[in-house]
Amino acid sequence: MFTLRPQLNSKETVFKNEITTKFELYNSLFLTLPFYRVKNTGLALPYFFAHCESGVEEKQRPDDIIESFFAKQKGITDQHEITDLLFRFIQYIERQVVLFDAVEDAAFVKTRSNEDLSSLSTLMSSALEDEELYKRIQDCLREFKLRLVLTAHPTQFYPGPVLSIMTDLTEAIKNNDVNAINLLLQQLGKTPFFKKKKPTPVDEAVSLNWYLENILYQTASDVHNNLEEVFKLNLGNHSLIELGFWPGGDRDGNPFVTAETTKQVSVFLRQALFRCYYRDFKKLKRRITFNGTEQYLEELENLIYNNAYQQNSSCLNIKETLLTNLRKVKEVLINYHDSLFTELVDDMIWKVKLFGCHFASLDIRQDSRILRKLFKECIESEELKGLLPENYFDLTEEEKIAAIPLSEADFTNYASFAELSKDSLDVIRLIKQMQTDNGKRACHRFIISNCQKASDILQLKQLFLWSGWKAEELDIDFVPLFETIDDLKFADNVMESLYAHPVYSKHLEIRKKRQVIMLGFSDSTKDGGYLMANYSIFYAKSSLTAVSRKYDIDLAFFDGRGGPPARGGGKTHKFYASFGKDIANKQIQMTVQGQTISSHYGTYESSTNNMEQLIHAGINSALEKQHTNTMSDEEKVLFSRMADISYNAFMDLRKHPLFLKFMEVQTPLKMLSQINISSRPVKRNSDAELKLEDLRAISFVTSWSQAKLNIPGFYGVGTALKTLKESGKWEQVKGLYKNSGFFKTVIDNCMMSMSKADFRLTEYLSEDATFGEFWKGMKAEFDLTQSLVLELSNTETLMENYPTDKRSISLREKIVLPLVIIQRYAIIKSLSDDVSEERKQIYNKLILRTLYGIVNAARNSA
Repeated sequence: MFTLRPQLNSKETVFKNEITTKFELYNSLFLTLPFYRVKNTGLALPYFFAHCESGVEEKQRPDDIIESFFAKQKGITDQHEITDLLFRFIQYIERQVVLFDAVEDAAFVKTRSNEDLSSLSTLMSSALEDEELYKRIQDCLREFKLRLVLTAHPTQFYPGPVLSIMTDLTEAIKNNDVNAINLLLQQLGKTPFFKKKKPTPVDEAVSLNWYLENILYQTASDVHNNLEEVFKLNLGNHSLIELGFWPGGDRDGNPFVTAETTKQVSVFLRQALFRCYYRDFKKLKRRITFNGTEQYLEELENLIYNNAYQQNSSCLNIKETLLTNLRKVKEVLINYHDSLFTELVDDMIWKVKLFGCHFASLDIRQDSRILRKLFKECIESEELKGLLPENYFDLTEEEKIAAIPLSEADFTNYASFAELSKDSLDVIRLIKQMQTDNGKRACHRFIISNCQKASDILQLKQLFLWSGWKAEELDIDFVPLFETIDDLKFADNVMESLYAHPVYSKHLEIRKKRQVIMLGFSDSTKDGGYLMANYSIFYAKSSLTAVSRKYDIDLAFFDGRGGPPARGGGKTHKFYASFGKDIANKQIQMTVQGQTISSHYGTYESSTNNMEQLIHAGINSALEKQHTNTMSDEEKVLFSRMADISYNAFMDLRKHPLFLKFMEVQTPLKMLSQINISSRPVKRNSDAELKLEDLRAISFVTSWSQAKLNIPGFYGVGTALKTLKESGKWEQVKGLYKNSGFFKTVIDNCMMSMSKADFRLTEYLSEDATFGEFWKGMKAEFDLTQSLVLELSNTETLMENYPTDKRSISLREKIVLPLVIIQRYAIIKSLSDDVSEERKQIYNKLILRTLYGIVNAARNSA
């Protein structure tokens, strides 16, 4: 039997009882189920687990581990039979991961209840007993906003049917309903885990909508409602929580997203929202059966039903009509019916105020290089020729800024433009229609990826003005996305040019002097390594805050964060709570993607908890101004020095002639393009030869995590710490870790990344003729980093201060250990000189199939 036997301390007792023991119990039930056509595969699996563990401990090669198991344990040497059984093992382990997810989700409240003593509820209780604190929190909330943006990035490997099973399984486990669990495990065993064809962008929107309809619709409203009621807030049109949505709007590097796609997704989101409204309305109507409410309820039912289910219903922004009728119903209940069931009406009012007719705001995103090409086509067209100098693109940046006229026109003659150019102009016009139909919040942000110059923003504004928009009605946030190390370094200069621009400053006046700036964690890590990426984000936030305050601009950062620490993930709420007074933090805006959506917002409890943690972090930061977390000039110099050293070490690795080759040959990088989980290509310029700069950060990080090396999450940190220690700065570094919440979070998240690495699985490469020395160099940096971060944090093991998370990671890594070994086995076999093309295809399929379980188990590895 496959068992998980952790050594316990007091904090882990609940974890053992609620997760470890229950997983073992239900896993034993799962393993007895008949699975497809191979009898007793489940019974053989525990022996396979044990054999893999002992093989790793004895430092055996992955191919030796696999072949010795089948030869010694099963008497099987036929390659076809071996691979057939391996596929069956993979199918079981994939489903064990789902079972573990469900068990952990079911125990969420119990395992987390003692971890966060300074929770939002505790703060709220304190505020009710402290009038001064109460008023200060009120002031904070009038300006605060939490904006969660769901993205379609290719890191969610659970298809919709599996998510539904997981939800039902979680509930059954909460109730200890063994019969229901048994049936759901049987259903899980029969349900496919992967799609036969790539999803379209609309498919991705439909898939992510599951979280909107089933989780976030209720949790966002409940958290918002609770805060408004406790703090007696009258926020008007200001929402404390907003939901954003990228599927259907994010066209950066995705040629399959078109204006028609954006329109379809917008219509779909509206209908999905009204389905939610209608579900709530039926409950409300069942209770409110009193005189005086009939006419209002009838109008509400007609409006909601038609928008939810009538395909050809007219799209009008009926938010205020809905609110008026709901308030009339409430008024009748208060005046004539003893306020019966007013809480049901209030619940709908909160939701309509939050979601209007749009549900989640669609963000539009396009790469600056595409927009520059479009601008060039425009100024060379007959209608617009002469509005700018003929040598415009040869001008300096200052000359370009001065030359852009920001004039208005209604340019429609672009049928001959390139496809991506036509789409950009089509979607600019579509945004206006979406705002008319579903309200201004339906779509009001255009994000420019790879933004490098102020002219990138001004050219986009000009494109809007040439597309029928009037300057005084331009209700759009132009959002620059700074993501490379160089872009982050000079971002403040770009924004100062914009703030000083007379026309753009007038645009900000219309936007209530608010500017949103997006910072990308993923590409900066790929560009400069873990420590430099985090320093660059810190530096950019500090410098952008300073220049924004200089021009009296209300700045909001929108953070493009992936799941793992190497892409900005990890302990997210600690990251936001760690900012000092030098960094604007009135709002928390962040992307949520892949497994992070399901793990953080996949259940009512986890969604509520994560929202409250982030809001608590934002309030705490605003209340205290975090003077204790504000780095001194000396500390900033120290952090900068470590970042530079780490950057140089990482760049030496990146420039190594074997770096890209190692990724291509020894990780599943090439196979990522074949997984049918995303409409977006794995890399930009998908038809061109592989170049590191074209490779998407998700693919970059995922490849290293699949090999259990996790290079982007730690490489260079050890070298930086060692250099500072040898130069006599170790006490200052320890002081920085103790005093700076930001630096501590960076190091702690590094330890989380390292805890998911396992160099034992690739140790055989140390003897490889090609990659031996290269592998040894990576291992040496890992060992160095581990020893120094443990010394810095005064701990003996990685993540020692986060015992529950540490145990969760350890058990998840244990579950997928055989998958990693199977993947390594398949990679070794596929590289053999004598492998046939037929066998190579089979090995590639094995690699492909192991990808799913390994990523899903980590919940934040991509």
